[in-house]
Amino acid sequence: MVKRKLNLKRVFLVLILLILIVITSVAGLFFYELSPVNKKGEEIEYTVESGTMVNEIFSDLESKNLIKSALFMKIYNKIAGGLDIKAGTYKISSSMDATDIYKILGGEVIDNSETFTLTFKEGGNIRGLINTLEEKTEIKKVDIVTKLNDENYLDELIDEYWFLTEDIKNKDLKYSLEGYLFPDTYTFYTNATIEDIFRKMLNTMENRLEPYKEQIEASEYSVHEILALASVIELESGNPDDRKTISSVFSNRLKDGMALQSCVSTYYAYDINLGDRDLNTSEIEDCSSKYNTRCPGFVGLPVGPIGNPGKDSIDAALNPSDTDYYYFASDANMKTHFTKTYEEHVAKVRELQSAGNWHEY
Repeated sequence: MVKRKLNLKRVFLVLILLILIVITSVAGLFFYELSPVNKKGEEIEYTVESGTMVNEIFSDLESKNLIKSALFMKIYNKIAGGLDIKAGTYKISSSMDATDIYKILGGEVIDNSETFTLTFKEGGNIRGLINTLEEKTEIKKVDIVTKLNDENYLDELIDEYWFLTEDIKNKDLKYSLEGYLFPDTYTFYTNATIEDIFRKMLNTMENRLEPYKEQIEASEYSVHEILALASVIELESGNPDDRKTISSVFSNRLKDGMALQSCVSTYYAYDINLGDRDLNTSEIEDCSSKYNTRCPGFVGLPVGPIGNPGKDSIDAALNPSDTDYYYFASDANMKTHFTKTYEEHVAKVRELQSAGNWHEY
């Protein structure tokens, strides 16, 4: 009986020992997989795009050799209670523990005093971007404008990005990169240069345009023209659901050699912010700007984008609805009314005005 008790005690001790060995081995493997990839990794800027899933980020970090294992990072994330990663740019290195990288992406150890956030809204233009950058950085308007007019700089960008062409060097453009800086929320370091800022926004535009590359190349319009049309659609769309129908109106007009007659193009031509005031007749009839599609005799697209369109407007420019509409008008509630003929359009406008439902500033 004593011998049996001793055997049971020995078995129990062996089991405990085996469990400890397993736990120690797993813990060792866990800490190894979360240890730095190497000791001499240089600090880099790692960008998290808006909408990217946490597990996708871990897989990307592994593919870039910044962490050893996405799997163990996912396990750590479960243990830590989940990570809320914000879109932005973070300074990380392969010489850091994966847990430190995890903390940085979660905003725990990043010094926010060294960064600033910029939200560039859909339809926003470079004129507004310049004002924001002057407020938040040491970058001056004159430096931004000089860079946008630097042909050597523009040639470098054209060589680097497939969607940038000689069209951005047209002397009639207000700003060479108007329409190409994708609207999103960005985080920049306070010492970022204008080149750094443009590059990040262009990189985001490249990511958004890539799914449409084949369609753009097969289109009868250049990428510059598509972005110009998309920018007009963006600003004409009081209701986002109307974008493809608005696109159909412009598509029908372009095919039939009619003028676009877009009010938003005239606002941009004369640097008037939407909502500031109505246009006057002299501005509408002034043909000195190649942006003013309401100018008598103006047929075709504006010389370039009039703002920076979002993905839905780019998609609408490439994939308009199939309609017989040639006119539209927005009422005071931003509802868009579509009509097929000029007579129907005039009647609709009068109806809205009589009902006190006409949009006036």
